Amino acid sequence: MGGIWASISDKISQSADGKSQVRNRGDGEIVINRTDSNGLFQTSSLVSLPPDYEKTHAIRTSGEESEEPPRFSEQSSKPPSYHTTQRLLKARHIQLIGIGGTIGTVLFVQIGAALVKGGPASLFLGFTLWCIPILMITMTTAEMVTYLPIASPFIRFAGRYVDESYEVMAGWNFFLLQAVQVPFEITAVNIILHFWVDGYSVAIPLVVQCVLYAIINVFAVGLYGETEFWLSLGKLLLAIGVILFTFITMCGGNPQHDAYGFRYWNNPGAFAEYMDTGSWGRFLGFFACLVQAAFSIAGPEYVSMAAGEAVNPRVVMPKAYKAVLYRLSFFFILGALAVGIIVPYNDPELLDAINSGKPGAAASPYVIGMQRLNIKVLPHIMNGLVLTSAFSAGNSFTYCASRTLYGLALEGHAPRIFAKCTKQGVPIFAVIVVLCFGLLSFLQLGNTAQVVLNWLVNIVTASQLINFCILCSTYLRFFYGLRAQGISRDSLPFKSFWQPGCAWVGLTCAGVMLLLSGWTVFVNGHWSTATFLFSYIMIPIDVVIFVAWKLIKRTKFKKLTEIDFVTGKKEIDEYTEDYQEQPATNIFTKIGRWLF
Repeated sequence: MGGIWASISDKISQSADGKSQVRNRGDGEIVINRTDSNGLFQTSSLVSLPPDYEKTHAIRTSGEESEEPPRFSEQSSKPPSYHTTQRLLKARHIQLIGIGGTIGTVLFVQIGAALVKGGPASLFLGFTLWCIPILMITMTTAEMVTYLPIASPFIRFAGRYVDESYEVMAGWNFFLLQAVQVPFEITAVNIILHFWVDGYSVAIPLVVQCVLYAIINVFAVGLYGETEFWLSLGKLLLAIGVILFTFITMCGGNPQHDAYGFRYWNNPGAFAEYMDTGSWGRFLGFFACLVQAAFSIAGPEYVSMAAGEAVNPRVVMPKAYKAVLYRLSFFFILGALAVGIIVPYNDPELLDAINSGKPGAAASPYVIGMQRLNIKVLPHIMNGLVLTSAFSAGNSFTYCASRTLYGLALEGHAPRIFAKCTKQGVPIFAVIVVLCFGLLSFLQLGNTAQVVLNWLVNIVTASQLINFCILCSTYLRFFYGLRAQGISRDSLPFKSFWQPGCAWVGLTCAGVMLLLSGWTVFVNGHWSTATFLFSYIMIPIDVVIFVAWKLIKRTKFKKLTEIDFVTGKKEIDEYTEDYQEQPATNIFTKIGRWLF
């Protein structure tokens, strides 16, 4: 047997203490399920067979156990291919990954810029209102992904339920959104370090962070999950800490014993004027806060990207969607309220920090509030946790970008080499490409090059709202396709509420915000060509990708009666049926399962 077929044998029987099950899918592919010595499911591999294989060879099927791999023909010109990640991410990993990808420096630092524009009431209302469409988009996505929890799910669903060209557009839109933010977060970490010290080579933290991202993402998804769990846990503690700090100090629990309460809502006031005066200026301030919320609060995409590597996804994913949604809403809504309590929107120090671009937590409203209350140590603790937040966000972007590229390669929309995984289930070449994006952080070594990096980040900012539109429109095809084929939604593993109303509301809100994302240029006297291009250029870019692929590949729009709801479902059903959760053996495991 040649080297290729020997590797197949290793793949099937790599667990010396366990067993392998070989099932013929009947579509030119077989599924190899491996269990450990206790009979617990470990992972599954998909093997593509040569076109003429089943005609000339017998494949053991119907779940018969095989102590040796099937005998593949050495004369075959087309070897089987492996495109397999591994289900190693547990419920606690999934939930914290979803939170970690969303909570970054925006909640702790950049939110101050929105406060200055709109005032405390506008900030609170803007973030609260935007959580409503996020709720609907999350529940919409949860229903689709829980039904078929595969790698890069919502991207591949766009091709399955709408059009192949739509999938290509969705995939590259989301990939660029994630990949370009990797160097941005690496740069942010370096800026945060300047809060403490300036006398060091800028290249040092850049190299260290790139190496750490490589170590975390290259070796095994379990390492990524565990790292992100603890980093995101630090974010949660920081978010809870600043909220508690605000409500304790406002009641007089501070060195000055000043129970300041809602003082700053009365003076200088609850609403700030922005770009104009009077009621119109206050409305523009509120709208600026709403737009800030739309770009700050991510939807369900980070949870979804882990679906293909989640253990027992039919059980874990619905819980993760609900938990992440409620926790993010809690943190962003209360966080927006807290910021408006602790510092006035016209605070001179806050304005100076924003205008001069002070590093790290120095521009955080919380730190400015701490300094006003004469609290010495907390600003440094705050900066340290903000540092881990930025690092964690970059880590999440690395993971999501690599899995997006992996999903594109699986469907043939990116070079097939990016679908190749290591024995540990890591799409190694996809990860390497994303890490190369991280090298763009070295552009900050030159002033002109730093401007280019900022341009790249600004250009892809609208991609998040475009992605929301894609999620909702894809679900509408999913919903009406089920109805056209007589499939009851009651049979789904997870059924979201008020559909298709949620999808329509989510699509409308995201679409309107996308069209108004560059609204400031349309206010009299505020036209900016650069702002206009940064706000809207991703729309024509995505349209060009869609049209070009459609013309080149001659793809067809899927009819509702022809939408494929079957492929891949059987394997997930069998995995769910076979899965057995290991019993909790200690108090820490029991507490973890109760929490997550």
